[in-house]
Amino acid sequence: MNREQPFDISAVREVIAARRDMPGAMLPILHGIQEAIGFVPADAVPMIADALNVSRAEVHGVISFYHHFRQQPAGLHVMQICRAEACQAVGGEMLARHAEQALGCAFHETTADGKFTLEPVYCLGLCACGPNLVVDGQLHARMNIVKLNQLLQSKREIS
Repeated sequence: MNREQPFDISAVREVIAARRDMPGAMLPILHGIQEAIGFVPADAVPMIADALNVSRAEVHGVISFYHHFRQQPAGLHVMQICRAEACQAVGGEMLARHAEQALGCAFHETTADGKFTLEPVYCLGLCACGPNLVVDGQLHARMNIVKLNQLLQSKREIS
């Protein structure tokens, strides 16, 4: 789904200018852009490449390698489900499949209504309390399908 929308190009320029001379500047620039506008737009790639004197392909390669970077705006709510082994061992895979089905989108996608973005995360640090997920920055431990449905319903009601 291509949901690219207008963004503040001056924010991108400011991040690049502030971080371009840092050692290993590409990751700090990408993190800064995503923090400033919520994603790394395609239009920022040539700007980053020019500032760092690297190819556009190299910038794109870094963006696509790290799952943390979004190339499209996120939905109103961002749900990150732990995909690490400890959570998988206690029902995380079933929870992930149910989330995909309940939302109608796969990992790295946003629902058609733009309300939810589903992302994988590889360890939230609560391995003994899995499976775990984060919604809008709030951690939810010992999740199951019933709790997930309740959480989704509550987020839909406040959207």
